[in-house]
Amino acid sequence: MPHPTLIHRRVAEANEGSNPKVIARMPSGWVVLGDAQFLKGYCLLLPDPVVAHLNDFTGDARQRFLDDMAALGDAVLAVTGALRINYEMLGNLEPALHAHLFPRYDNEPEDLRTKPVWLYPQSAWEENVFDLERDRAMMDAIQAELRKTERAID
Repeated sequence: MPHPTLIHRRVAEANEGSNPKVIARMPSGWVVLGDAQFLKGYCLLLPDPVVAHLNDFTGDARQRFLDDMAALGDAVLAVTGALRINYEMLGNLEPALHAHLFPRYDNEPEDLRTKPVWLYPQSAWEENVFDLERDRAMMDAIQAELRKTERAID
């Protein structure tokens, strides 16, 4: 049966070991590096199992996802030295829960630094696509930080 969303497909690939963007498994799901890396260290947390909305989680699952999201933000901050992390859970175009974690830097263009990342020009997204060879060191550093804090699952 085909997977209904990109998030479903990426989680299935993570479980199969075929998603090259996987950084680590956390209690609530998978950490993957973002498709575009114009903000170095941009990651996503993909829940496993996939749910449509944060509100679909029951019991401790919701808290676990939010705790993992914050712990991932801590790891990205530690690795990148960013000023802050912007957290976004939108779901309008991809109707499956996923959290974007965007490191924000003081060297971003002045006119974009305080605006949502979605206002960056399309060229920024297209010219800085994921490259496993280039991005491996960043992925390994984030994974090491998650392991150090015992948030990654082996």
